[in-house]
Amino acid sequence: MSKLQLTLVQANLVWENKEANRRQLDDLVAAIDKPNEVIVFPEMFTTGFSMRPELFAEHAGNETLAWLTQLSANKNMVICGSLMFAENGAYYNRFIWMQPKGSYMHYDKSHLFRIGEENKHYQYGRHKTIIQHNGWRIMPVVCYDLRFPVWLRRTANEDYDLMLVVANWPDRRIEHWKALLIARAIENQCYVVAVNRVGVDGNGVNHPGDSMVISPKGEVVLHLKEHALATPVTLDLQEVLAWREAFPAWKDADGFSMNR
Repeated sequence: MSKLQLTLVQANLVWENKEANRRQLDDLVAAIDKPNEVIVFPEMFTTGFSMRPELFAEHAGNETLAWLTQLSANKNMVICGSLMFAENGAYYNRFIWMQPKGSYMHYDKSHLFRIGEENKHYQYGRHKTIIQHNGWRIMPVVCYDLRFPVWLRRTANEDYDLMLVVANWPDRRIEHWKALLIARAIENQCYVVAVNRVGVDGNGVNHPGDSMVISPKGEVVLHLKEHALATPVTLDLQEVLAWREAFPAWKDADGFSMNR
């Protein structure tokens, strides 16, 4: 399929309150009345950017994954976003791509935000994930990953059409967010869909939203402001393919290898 319909859910997350966040996300999703395939929540959508995974981390079979499974099935849509996740005695900032039939894929955040001591509480992800969905190749990215273009570089072995970014990005560095999103779209000749939260978290850090959709040419297709809302957008794969053919800069990209 050439077209991809997504809804960006720019939520005002309740600090470390999983039940309250599930309730408000239920309400935002229930208000979606247009055809959609993928619903995108922000980073750590059940807690906000908390460094207390020992108290709030999700795990296989717990209530949040059950809720995600049911929500995806009820809406017959993919539901995705990141949450703190416990596995094999370690904690991860894990992006979940929940599918309507109950199976899911995941990506563990690779670049942990040292300034916020995320690296002291979570394990680094070591592998990229490319999701195949109705003819689209989608690469999930979590917040601070956005600053590292080598990790995100589109290559012949790790090719994708859409970079999907979920974040808790603060207003004090929001100009970096806007510039980096556009740069990642231009250099990889791909769509970038980026969902940020709004509101003040438990550390007093304000988040302005500024969720965005950027075209493969670096054009701003959608820019959301400070309110909590769910906003649909339709992407066209033919726009990606046509731009790469008309301006084949990718053919002159430098080769490299990366070890993690």
